[in-house]
Amino acid sequence: MAGASDNGGWPDDLPDLPEEWGVIVIPDDLSELSDEVDAVRAELRLADPPTRWQRLIRRPGVRRLRRLATTTLRAPVLIISLAVLVTVASLFASAWPGPPRQPATQRTASTTPEQATTLPALELVASDGATVPLRGRLPAVILLVDGCACAALVSDTIDAVGPEIAVITVSAATASASAAGTPPTGATPPANGKTVRILNDPTGSLRSHLNLGNPDTTAAAVLVNRSSQIVRLVPRTATVDDFRADLARL
Repeated sequence: MAGASDNGGWPDDLPDLPEEWGVIVIPDDLSELSDEVDAVRAELRLADPPTRWQRLIRRPGVRRLRRLATTTLRAPVLIISLAVLVTVASLFASAWPGPPRQPATQRTASTTPEQATTLPALELVASDGATVPLRGRLPAVILLVDGCACAALVSDTIDAVGPEIAVITVSAATASASAAGTPPTGATPPANGKTVRILNDPTGSLRSHLNLGNPDTTAAAVLVNRSSQIVRLVPRTATVDDFRADLARL
């Protein structure tokens, strides 16, 4: 056993205390340290004791659940944030003024091309070879009868119009007019007190001016008032009932 040394009974092999601690005096009566003990206890009392909830959340299992919940919520929060950013960007893009656009011109069913609003000042050929101005007898119902067996249509139109309205049939050749059932003469005598004319248009100028398609088994009807204005254009018709109501406008 190691014997006691001259330094108050402490073994000689113990290391010296750090110099920064200074001089440490250990009193013979420990009651002299009561002031220091009270100061340390006062510092410890400054921290309130943990509540039950704090003790619960400090448990290792609860800490792992908190970390797992935090990791799980990060992805939905990121997705929602991106969606909000995209929505805000779209709103700004739609509200941002762009270059002015030129208004588009739309053609509706009630809009008639400029060249079709007025009857052209054409000169057609009568069956006897004479030149006849198309506007020479207005108001009129003009029937384009190429390729149409329209005898009933022509007869019904003559019966439907008043004595002040002329009925004019136009075809590419005299043979077509004869097939339509109309008399093969130019300026015919009034039928039942009404004016009927049969004219030929070998070049198809009137059909082209009115933007009509190729002839088929139906006729085209053009209602023209006294001022050469086209009141009604029926591209395809086989009965006077298609334009009977418009005759009163001539």
